[in-house]
Amino acid sequence: MNFQIHVHSTVADIGRDPWDACAAPSGDPFVAFDFLDACEASGSAVPQQGWAGRHLSLRDDTGKILGVMPLWLKGHSQGEYVFDHSWADAYERAGGRYYPKLLAAVPFTPVAGPRFLAHPDADAATVRQALLQGAIALTERLGVSSLHVNFPTRDDWEAMGEAGLLQRQDMQYVWRNEGYRTFDDFLAALSSSRRKTIRRERREARAGLDIRVLTGAGLTEAHWDAFFGFYMDTGARKWGRPYLTRDFFTRLGATMADRIALVMAFRDGEAIAGALNLIGRDALYGRQWGALEEVPFLHFELCYYQAIEFAISRGLSRVEAGAQGEHKIARGYLPAPVYSAHFIADPALRAPVARYLEGERPAVQAGIEGMTVERSPYRKGDR
Repeated sequence: MNFQIHVHSTVADIGRDPWDACAAPSGDPFVAFDFLDACEASGSAVPQQGWAGRHLSLRDDTGKILGVMPLWLKGHSQGEYVFDHSWADAYERAGGRYYPKLLAAVPFTPVAGPRFLAHPDADAATVRQALLQGAIALTERLGVSSLHVNFPTRDDWEAMGEAGLLQRQDMQYVWRNEGYRTFDDFLAALSSSRRKTIRRERREARAGLDIRVLTGAGLTEAHWDAFFGFYMDTGARKWGRPYLTRDFFTRLGATMADRIALVMAFRDGEAIAGALNLIGRDALYGRQWGALEEVPFLHFELCYYQAIEFAISRGLSRVEAGAQGEHKIARGYLPAPVYSAHFIADPALRAPVARYLEGERPAVQAGIEGMTVERSPYRKGDR
């Protein structure tokens, strides 16, 4: 079969129906048309912000779309959560030009998921191979330094390694549902000291507060107004410049309300803190959080404990709490590997990066194993 690769500046150029015909079978909310379109249409991921869409569609000789790939021409490495700043610095000191580069990822979202989205009628491995070849060909045609595929599935990561891309590994923290019916069932799996600590943290965090989980029709623009205030306050302190615009949240609420769990804390009827989660087919994904008051342990309550309760109530298999934060281990979130793959055009940069990654991967894996054994809060034999 003859394939054609087309390059698109926005996902809207491809269209909701053909995009979601390829993306929806995964159950991943972040590669859904509505999420990516909200990033672009809201002005959050646009060329002026260093995110220029170069999304790929794969078509057969009749013009039918068999696969799509979220792809961006990046003018920087911010909002990615796979850190290549040192590679860029070294290359530019040596006289090279690292930016722009191509990135296959979901903007501002360190969540593992499919990056080669195949129509159910097409062979997934064939689609992946064709899209990857198309992305590499685009890298070479544009004359940019590199192609990066961040947070792919393990199967895609291994296939890219077989295709010659450099493989990188990192870690995140994941809570897994071992068939718990209640939060107390989860606590029963922990050591007695951790049970006591978590119960105390929850009591102190919730004292005098009304905590609600809002989803679907329960979400209003007033809730988004409040949450955006939390997001801007926290983001300004953490990153200097928050990535997402206010319009992004309106668009998300309008098109994906049933896939949102917004945890909000109220004091005397006024919202003081919130945590945003997206609901996948089998997982809850923690995203942004913010607060206007300093309340002991409220971050843990809204981001971790409420997420666990929600996942148990929905029968979800896991909660993915995102990048960084070893304090998550004591709350039941254990380290798990995440991946990225990299095509670097210039051998002068590719060779030293390859050597670095050869040493980094086993060190990361050893860290995952060591923390799981030495710092797990679960009773021996439960994990």
